[in-house]
Amino acid sequence: MSTPDSPPQGRLAQIRSAYTITKRSDKTIGLRLLAWFLVVGGVVFALGWFLGGKGSLLGIILVSLLSVLTGVLAALIVFGRRAEKAAYAQVEGQVGAAAGALGMLKRGWKVDQAVAFTKSQDVVHRVVGPPGIVLVGEGNPNRVRNLLAVERKKTVRIVGEEIPVTTVVVGRDTDKGEVPLPKLVTSIRKSKRALKPAQITPVLNKLKALDAMRPQAPLPRGPIPTSGKGARRMMQGR
Repeated sequence: MSTPDSPPQGRLAQIRSAYTITKRSDKTIGLRLLAWFLVVGGVVFALGWFLGGKGSLLGIILVSLLSVLTGVLAALIVFGRRAEKAAYAQVEGQVGAAAGALGMLKRGWKVDQAVAFTKSQDVVHRVVGPPGIVLVGEGNPNRVRNLLAVERKKTVRIVGEEIPVTTVVVGRDTDKGEVPLPKLVTSIRKSKRALKPAQITPVLNKLKALDAMRPQAPLPRGPIPTSGKGARRMMQGR
């Protein structure tokens, strides 16, 4: 990873670094990408050929170029998904991972990190958006559930019963209702809408009063950056 004083990597260097990171957990990534390139590119070439691409030299060149570009695009899409999966696998279970994932939530969402915590590094993050208020806990599941319950009571007392306040525990035990880190952001985005944009601002103002009554807690340093841009850089090996 680069230091703050080091120059930014070029695009090819970023892709090469991301490929190296991905290959550590996905040994077949090279064969997968080659297969997608050949299959998608071959299908496009065949369609173009039978639809008239074989009629002239220019047609053959255009069909060949289109098939190569389409194959590369397909391989890049697959590579992006596999790289993201590898990045999550690398940091899952470590303190700060959920905070980094929540940084992917942008417009229309307000994320506050470490609104509640324990000395054992169990942390609760708060997300405010269209579903209402979502409290996300990471750490020991049993301790986190207790921490979430306490934080939910405090939050409901401030914002009122009419504002939905839900809790999420980040983890792999889906039988107990835990949400795996790679699915955290998607799960929150797909939650049932309960608030309109105009209703979110008053809720945020009420939460400021709650936050003013407790000490600021620095988020324990985790391996994943706390913004979408930083997360993408991490997956690119920067």
